[in-house]
Amino acid sequence: MNVTMTIWAITIGLILLLVAVDLLTASRKPREIKFREATVWTLFYVAIAIGFGLWVLNYFGPKYGTEFFAAYLVEYSLSIDNLFIFVIILTQFAVPRKDHQRVLLIGIVLALIFRAVFIAIGAVALANFTFTFVIFGAILIWTGIGLFKHWDEDPDPSENALVRTIRKRIAMVDEFHGSKLFVKIDGKKFATPMFLVIIAIGSTDLLFALDSIPATFGVTSEPFLVFTANAFALLGLRALYFLLKGLLDKLIYLSLGLSFILMFIGCKLILTYLHEVFTEVPKIPTPVSLGVIATILIISTVASVIKSKKDPSAIAHAGRMSVDDKEES
Repeated sequence: MNVTMTIWAITIGLILLLVAVDLLTASRKPREIKFREATVWTLFYVAIAIGFGLWVLNYFGPKYGTEFFAAYLVEYSLSIDNLFIFVIILTQFAVPRKDHQRVLLIGIVLALIFRAVFIAIGAVALANFTFTFVIFGAILIWTGIGLFKHWDEDPDPSENALVRTIRKRIAMVDEFHGSKLFVKIDGKKFATPMFLVIIAIGSTDLLFALDSIPATFGVTSEPFLVFTANAFALLGLRALYFLLKGLLDKLIYLSLGLSFILMFIGCKLILTYLHEVFTEVPKIPTPVSLGVIATILIISTVASVIKSKKDPSAIAHAGRMSVDDKEES
C-alpha cells in the first residue's frame, strides 16, 4: 500500500480539523448533550468514516477498502466497551453532568496520542520482526480469556495504582471547580477531583491501546489503515456516549462477545505468522474476519435484547481483563 506523505498530511489534517470542530462547537460550553444532538453527531462521524472507507476502496482497491472497514468495525465495537469504563469513572468520581463531554473529549485526544505511538511501534516491529504477529496474537488471546472469565464484572477505578499514588502524594480538594485541574486556595495549589478523573481516563486509554492496536493489526498490517480506523472510531466516541448511555446497561452480553472477538483475532494473527513460515497453513481472509466479527456482534446484541426483556433487572458490565487482587494473591 503506497501512502504518500501528502496523503498522510491531508488525513492527519482532516482528523485535527474534526477535533477542532468538536472543540469549537459541541464541546465549547460545558452542558449536557441531548439525545437528538448526540444522534446527529454520531451519524456525522459514522458517515465520515464510511466516506473515508469508500475513498480507500476506490483509490487503493477493494482489498484495502475491506481491510479498513474490518478494522473500523473492530475498533468501533471495542470503543463501545471503552464507553462502559468511561461511565464507571464518571459515576464513581461524581463528575457533574455538564462536564462529561469535556472529560470525554480530553480522553479521546489522549487515546489518539497513545494509539499513534503504539501504531508506530507496532508497525516497525511487524516490519522487522514477523514473530510480533505471535506476540500480538498471544496478548489478544490472553486478554480475551481474561475478559471471558470476568465479563459480568466491573473494574474499580479506585484500584488504579496511579490514582492511588496521586491521592497520597498530591494535596487535593474534594469539590469540583468546573473543568479546572488545579486551584489555588490561600496561596496554595491543590489538585481537583477532575485531575484524578483525567488520570484515570488517560491510564484506561493506555491499557485499551495495548489491546486494541494488536486487534486492528489482526485485520490489516497497513499502519495507515490501522491509524485511520482507530481515529475515526474514537472521534465519534463522545457523541456515541450520550447516544447510548441510556442503553449501555442493556448490552448485557457485549463484553462476552468482545472476548470471543479478541480470541478470534489473536488466533488469526498466529495463523498469519504460521502462513508466512509454512505456506501450507491457511490464512484467514479479511472478508471472513469481517463476517465473523459482525456475526459475533449481532449475536451478542440480539441475545442482550432477549435477556433484558426476559429479565429487566439484568444489567451489562464492562468486564475485567484481569483477575482481581484477591485472586492474584
